[in-house]
Amino acid sequence: MSKPIPYVPGTFSDMLHKLAAMAKPTRKNLWGKIGLAVIIAYIFLCKDISIDLEFTNDAAQSAQHIAASAGNAFSDAPRAVNTSLKEEPARKKAPKKQKTDSNAANTFSNMPFDGELDSEAKKAEKIKKMKAYVKQYAKYAQAEMAKHGIPASITLAQGLLESDAGESRLAVDNNNHFGIKCFSRTCKRGHCSNYTDDTHKDFFRKYKSPSESFKAHSTLLQGSRYKFLYQYRDDDYVSWAKGLKTAGYATDPNYAGKLINLIRELDLHDYDR
Repeated sequence: MSKPIPYVPGTFSDMLHKLAAMAKPTRKNLWGKIGLAVIIAYIFLCKDISIDLEFTNDAAQSAQHIAASAGNAFSDAPRAVNTSLKEEPARKKAPKKQKTDSNAANTFSNMPFDGELDSEAKKAEKIKKMKAYVKQYAKYAQAEMAKHGIPASITLAQGLLESDAGESRLAVDNNNHFGIKCFSRTCKRGHCSNYTDDTHKDFFRKYKSPSESFKAHSTLLQGSRYKFLYQYRDDDYVSWAKGLKTAGYATDPNYAGKLINLIRELDLHDYDR
């Protein structure tokens, strides 16, 4: 049922109430009949409007509900796609091959006394090569010791460490067994060569023979940087090894320990007598 029209003074409803009061239905009063018809028509008209409005509201709500459902469906779709993409296992990239630097001046990195060799067989092979190196070059180290007071054990240990027991490219191509660099900017052709990059600080000396390399090593250790080493006895290889590290001969923080281990494991101190 439609709701009764509320009576509010001064409004359209007020006018209808007055019209209804003026046109009370009687058999002789034609205007009364007309007024009654208007009232009835108005009632039905308001009812239709009410019904239409209610239908419209319901339709709007339904449309909103459908749109919301559709929106949820579409909004969920990308998430589903993204989730599937995330869950898909990522393809493993093939590891890049590391470029080996054939110009490395010093490749001696597998010291057998630092626990880096993965088998006793490789360790034994490395020791065999090092003993062969010592046997070949001990006479040069002892000659420099007799002339300059540098322990032969220190010279041999440095030669082993810096030249990879004589197998580094710097030792083979340049006869440079001690990693001695060239700091001259006016050196002649064949005096040095570059082994790492284009900066002059990475040029290394070239020698005609290994014996020249051993002599150059002694000359280097007579410089002002290493002058304090000569306060130690020529059989005190421990102090010499630590002093070389302190003076900055190499940047390896374990340089002194490696020299001492080589001397002890290969009995290089016997050549200091």
